[in-house]
Amino acid sequence: MSIDKNSRRSFLQLTGAGLAGMGLSTASLAQAPTLPNGQVDPRAANTGQGSPTYDVRAFGAKGDGKTIDTPAVNKAIDAAAAAGGGIVRFPSGTYACFSIHLKSKVALYLDPGATILAAESGPAGQYDAAEPFEFDKFQDYGHSHWHNSLIWGEGVESVSILGPGMIWGKGLSRGAGSDSPKAESPGVGNKAISLRNCRNITLRDFTILHGGHFGILALGVDNFTIDNLTIDTNRDGMDIDCCRNVRVSNCSVNSPYDDGICLKSCFGLGYARATENVTITNCFVSGFKEGTLLDGTYDRTLPRPNFSPTGRIKFGTESNGGFKNITVSNCVFEFCRGLALETVDGGILEDVTINNITMRDIANAPIFLRLGSRMRGPRVFRSECCGE
Repeated sequence: MSIDKNSRRSFLQLTGAGLAGMGLSTASLAQAPTLPNGQVDPRAANTGQGSPTYDVRAFGAKGDGKTIDTPAVNKAIDAAAAAGGGIVRFPSGTYACFSIHLKSKVALYLDPGATILAAESGPAGQYDAAEPFEFDKFQDYGHSHWHNSLIWGEGVESVSILGPGMIWGKGLSRGAGSDSPKAESPGVGNKAISLRNCRNITLRDFTILHGGHFGILALGVDNFTIDNLTIDTNRDGMDIDCCRNVRVSNCSVNSPYDDGICLKSCFGLGYARATENVTITNCFVSGFKEGTLLDGTYDRTLPRPNFSPTGRIKFGTESNGGFKNITVSNCVFEFCRGLALETVDGGILEDVTINNITMRDIANAPIFLRLGSRMRGPRVFRSECCGE
């Protein structure tokens, strides 16, 4: 792979912040990456100024929007992980994929003009099977599974997805009862990015279009940075569930049919865990017609009479573990619902600060507070926590 001096410098500057968050040692990775047999990996480029770069095209990806590039992409990720960490680069092109597997100390970098396209399940391939989950009955199917996603990681750390490219969930289901493939069907994917039991994760600078049931579903993720994302989708933009030490900043989320930025604390870990130490700042949420945030038309056409666009910032409804130490500041709401703070499963909601909020054309109450007793969790848990 040939990179001229100027573009190389720009690329390293763009990726530097994300790689710093990955905890990678520049000195240790400046050496040429090697294969398990000790030989230098000829598919990796190394400038001696940072982490080795693995171009997915060097592993067989076509980027033509038709060829299924999942095997090549996962091989590039495996090679970077085997070398102790690195950057998996997507040059300009459209990479049709099924499930991409994140690995520790590996960053995905989407060049300008690069798109990871969620392929449609069928003869060409399928998404990973939804893993067994014993607590399915306590929450929606979409909240209970992570592997049936376009990009997923479980138990990984020091991972980044960076760059000005796009993730387009064209072939993803938006959930049961929709016009798209049924989420529960084997081989169907219904999330753009899902993370479970991870730490030190950075998502920065890319766009998600049509993210399926969840643009981002993060459960039990600690030290989590989401910065400068644009999400224009048909269900939830991002769900931050049972997570700690989270920073969401400078994001624009358009989600007419569901929540924009949503904090949850469900029973998906098999125990109650609070979502805590979260900052949401300098963000924009809206409920325009899907796709029109990205194309700049901001279409307010209602799909049916009496439709109420969603697109809000919400706490809950899943709230077994509760919410603690949350700040929401400097956010703008337009043509959507307002703030919703809901705890209905026995969890607490405390130490929440909200300031400098601007709202325009709000579909219902600007601020909605709800304390309920749905108690969607195991009875033994309810007895211990709630005096049942």
